Amino acid sequence: MNTDEIRQAFLDLMQENGHVRIPRAPLIPRDDPTTLFTGSGMQPLLPYLLGETHPAGTRLTDSQTCLRAQDIDEVGDNRHTTFFEMLGNWSLGDYFKQEQIPQVWTFLTERVGLDPHRIYVSCFSGDEEHGIPKDEESAGIWARLFAAAGADTETFDAGTEEHAAQVGTDGARIVFYSKKNWWCRGGSAADMPVGEPGGPDTEIFYLFPHVEHDPAYGEHCHQNCDCGRFIELGNSVFMEYRKTEDGFELLPRRNVDYGGGLSRIAAAAMDTSDVFRTALLWPIIERLQDLSGHSYEDETRAMRVIADHLRGAVFLAVDGVQPSNKAQGYVMRRLIRRAVRFAFDLGLQENFLPEIVPAIAGIYDTHFPEVAEHAEYVEAVLAKEEQSFRRTLRKGINQLEGFRESGVTGAELFLLYDTFGFPIELSVEEAQRQGIELSEHWHEEFDEHMAAQRARSQASTTLHV
Repeated sequence: MNTDEIRQAFLDLMQENGHVRIPRAPLIPRDDPTTLFTGSGMQPLLPYLLGETHPAGTRLTDSQTCLRAQDIDEVGDNRHTTFFEMLGNWSLGDYFKQEQIPQVWTFLTERVGLDPHRIYVSCFSGDEEHGIPKDEESAGIWARLFAAAGADTETFDAGTEEHAAQVGTDGARIVFYSKKNWWCRGGSAADMPVGEPGGPDTEIFYLFPHVEHDPAYGEHCHQNCDCGRFIELGNSVFMEYRKTEDGFELLPRRNVDYGGGLSRIAAAAMDTSDVFRTALLWPIIERLQDLSGHSYEDETRAMRVIADHLRGAVFLAVDGVQPSNKAQGYVMRRLIRRAVRFAFDLGLQENFLPEIVPAIAGIYDTHFPEVAEHAEYVEAVLAKEEQSFRRTLRKGINQLEGFRESGVTGAELFLLYDTFGFPIELSVEEAQRQGIELSEHWHEEFDEHMAAQRARSQASTTLHV
């Protein structure tokens, strides 16, 4: 199945089960100043998970575009992207674990056709300190589904990811983790304020047996290992508890929140651990190969970074963001300029961004036609930013190379930012790429120069009032 078929199969199954499809929310959250971007499928629905009534009812489904700028440094491996699409379904006080887990299983094994013997899961191991029991119910449901498919049902209580890496899990199909499988907005049960809801979640992983475990991530591999042998496909959160003065109590209305990564599910369906080979990214890679004359195999990291960053920038432009030095615009500028920097290494020294937009629009022409509808505008936004940055890119790189012997301080990094338009993160990355030593206190030095510039700017504004 291709990605369009997988997305549609999920939405069809959920609608067959009584869910109402809702449109994607924009990447810029509405009425939520606490975060820059929509970073998960559940984020736009948080008010309804916390008790408000949704106008579409108690069973909802969608495919939500998301952006997580905090993952930008991870992009380049086989599975991390800043922009991604989450398949989601929600039960708002309606059904619970007994219905949710089997319908996700049906989607993955029957509709997508994944091998049940390569699916592994994790569940919550409980929190004795706060009186929250082990999630034996979810584990039991999984065990029945695995047994019916002829797969083993062995369990292992790992506690923490660190412990699992130290001792291994004996290949258990169902592994219990503590904090890793607890969901709340505060991060842990201990940090939750009184009145805050939370609950256990169960995560789904797919095994790629041809990927060898990398001991850099621990002596033993396990479901939550980051070596790439297991890839998380999604998880179901069961919001069933509320923090009280004395501990936790059951919520009167329990909710289900499921999110599944479309590109990862598509990669599993193709039996590849590389999400960039799916139809959500490969057309961009192919266009980069045509334009540069380089192969994906020879320039893997550069092409992955460019493909991911430009896709994110395109959707940001569609949702009304423009490059700037503040908030969402700064992240968009960083994505574009980082893509241009990697394109420089591929020999793409002419304005190439408008050449990529049609490939991205073509990927989403069926489910997100707004990309093609705004393609001309998006091309203009990206081209303007690329032209602006290219004028100073070589100068900035040469400037950094001049510090090869002496090292670079926060003052020089500020110069690159202020004079050449290099985002600070890009300058640091470039210095590391060139093996240039960074001052131990570069961050504080940079902040001091930035503060001084703001003070000068404010004084100038006051004088001209």
